Amino acid sequence: MELTIDIRIQKTKQSKIQEVDFDQLEFGKYISDHMLVCDFANGEWQSPQIVPYADLSLSPAALALHYGQTVFEGMKAFRMTDGSINIFRMDKHYERFVRSLERMCMTIIPKEIFIEGMLQLIELDKAWVPSQPGTALYIRPFMIATEARFGVKISEEYRFIILTGPVPSLYANPIKVKVETEYVRAARGGTGFAKCGGNYGASFYPTKLAKEEGYDQVLWTDAKEHRYIEESGMMNVMFVINDTLLTAPLSDSILDGVTRDSLLTISRDLGYKTVERPVSVDELEAAFKNGTITEAFGAGTAAVIAPIKSIHIAGSDYQLPGYSSESLSAKIKLQLESIRAGEEDDIHGWNFILDVK
Repeated sequence: MELTIDIRIQKTKQSKIQEVDFDQLEFGKYISDHMLVCDFANGEWQSPQIVPYADLSLSPAALALHYGQTVFEGMKAFRMTDGSINIFRMDKHYERFVRSLERMCMTIIPKEIFIEGMLQLIELDKAWVPSQPGTALYIRPFMIATEARFGVKISEEYRFIILTGPVPSLYANPIKVKVETEYVRAARGGTGFAKCGGNYGASFYPTKLAKEEGYDQVLWTDAKEHRYIEESGMMNVMFVINDTLLTAPLSDSILDGVTRDSLLTISRDLGYKTVERPVSVDELEAAFKNGTITEAFGAGTAAVIAPIKSIHIAGSDYQLPGYSSESLSAKIKLQLESIRAGEEDDIHGWNFILDVK
């Protein structure tokens, strides 16, 4: 890719990579040596730069701290079989980031800063991309409103940052979930489709209550009737009922998951029947009672696939059959991982490969 912007790079004087135990990674614990920073001020984007990872200096009156103008993305880069680095589905992540920014009335980061800044950052910190099975370099682009003013208003100043860090797979073991029928993650007309900070903060309390009851996550239902399943925790959720892969259709209360889209596409490629339609709590309970549900799993960037082993519905815990290499979720996950590793043809053009080893 021919670079069209000049990015000033200030390298760290002392790498911290020796502090990382790549065989015992913890999600979110380690952050790579450098970060990309670009400010929006005086009506225009300033020159982006890559600097050593460090704390931010921010006014206590910065609008992001008071009124929630903060948006992020979650992406991954993978070490391929031949040692190259693959940044997965950059374009789709950028498009979703833009939709989130628009919903939060935040200035759009130019695509060349997002893409080229990410490429140069990862090339600089290429040693941080792990090669152990199931691992990846997590990429976190985010933007905050930095204008120092405590009145309620749309900010006129922003800071865009990309940071990265090596991570293991999340939710490697099947999880227990509870159908949530009191609290709401998102309502129609709200910000549920955007990756903004408020969505996540609002979910903490009901998730905390569910964990106190022995569950790992909640299955969110619609805000109007609590009748239809929408998401699982911070992930999209999918069910296999009557040999059909079912998931809720996209709406302004459901995140347009990149992993969701990838898994649906792969499922169709492999000949599985997929349907995007509302799935009701009653239908889910009936499928347990008549034995037609065989799998349920969350789908998201962090976990890829999080198998569900039981679902609590209206006072009862319903168990799902055990998972194996023959499970649909296992097959589509393996196919996705093979595409990202360069072991299967990338027929959809999802991979952006950096030839750095």
